[in-house]
Amino acid sequence: MAVKKDIFLEVVSAERTLASCKVDSVELPGTLGRFEVLPDHAPLLSSLAPGEIVFTAGGKTDRIPVRGGFVEVADNHVSVCVEV
Repeated sequence: MAVKKDIFLEVVSAERTLASCKVDSVELPGTLGRFEVLPDHAPLLSSLAPGEIVFTAGGKTDRIPVRGGFVEVADNHVSVCVEV
């Protein structure tokens, strides 16, 4: 039986932490198009365009509108610095 892996998502702005939680998936508005991060995603760095960060945990979906920013994905940890 496969072990379910979580992704740890951390979204911060200059003013405050907007999200800090375990999630099942994260969709981000990359400057070259939207992309989704699932468990064991390859490491990456990307700039973000205006849009929404959409994340799902336990069947519940949340959204964070952003004006831009950057994301780093590594070892099931998604670190996002945004302008809101």
